[in-house]
Amino acid sequence: MLAAVIAASDGPDVFALDEVPEPSGGAILIDVTLAGVSLRDLEHRRGPHAPPVLGTDVVGRRRSDGRRVAALLPDGGGYAQVVAAPAGHVVEVPDEVGDEQALAVLEQGLTAWHCLHTVGRVDPGDVVLVATAGAGGAGHLEIQLARSAGARVIASVQDGTPTLILDGIGGRLFEQLRAVLAPFGRIVTYGEPLGSVPVAPLVTASTGVLGFDLRQVLADEELYRSSAARLFHLVERGVLTFPESPVYPLSAVGRAHTDLENRVVAGKPLIDVRHPF
Repeated sequence: MLAAVIAASDGPDVFALDEVPEPSGGAILIDVTLAGVSLRDLEHRRGPHAPPVLGTDVVGRRRSDGRRVAALLPDGGGYAQVVAAPAGHVVEVPDEVGDEQALAVLEQGLTAWHCLHTVGRVDPGDVVLVATAGAGGAGHLEIQLARSAGARVIASVQDGTPTLILDGIGGRLFEQLRAVLAPFGRIVTYGEPLGSVPVAPLVTASTGVLGFDLRQVLADEELYRSSAARLFHLVERGVLTFPESPVYPLSAVGRAHTDLENRVVAGKPLIDVRHPF
């Protein structure tokens, strides 16, 4: 099978299209239709122990029965024509949900849902500030899900005082966000680690900081499947909509990484694994 393999040490031009053996073993085999490109893939590519084939989310056909499925791949492998996914990480995709929508839901949608509901405990009285690029990543889904929960979403502190902040940026921005949070409010942070968070200012302001990592959802098969099904249902109802995603052939994974790094894409970049060139 063909795969986009890391053939050098750094930069988005490290990928080369190559023939590699099909995976085998006890996992679920999926003939891939589309693979997603995420910020996590960029982080893995830069890391010292990157797998030879990146790609953490795919949609395609389960080889055993031909059913359309989507899967998250914590160890990578998605930029390939066939993947082996852990059985607990595979979900069936309803007929009314397109492949592109399924990929947006699986990683970004689950992140948005659990940041808001499971960790953030959003309710209709909340004023929510989304500290991400709202047109891309999980940001546009966070905005839609917060509004569907009855919360008021603001673009900046000039629009109101937030009671719930979703922070997908971290770093220096965190202290600025903490300073504008309403008393008894909370920040849910995900993505880049923040380092240490001083407790004294939180106590003084009666505020809280909570973290989220999607791996905790993947560790709970029932939670993963039920929340994915809930999000698919919201797509079917038209509650969640998505910007148009750019699609690249398998040979252009490096270009997809470059475009995502340079923030020149609005939707989630997708790799059309069926078309190598």
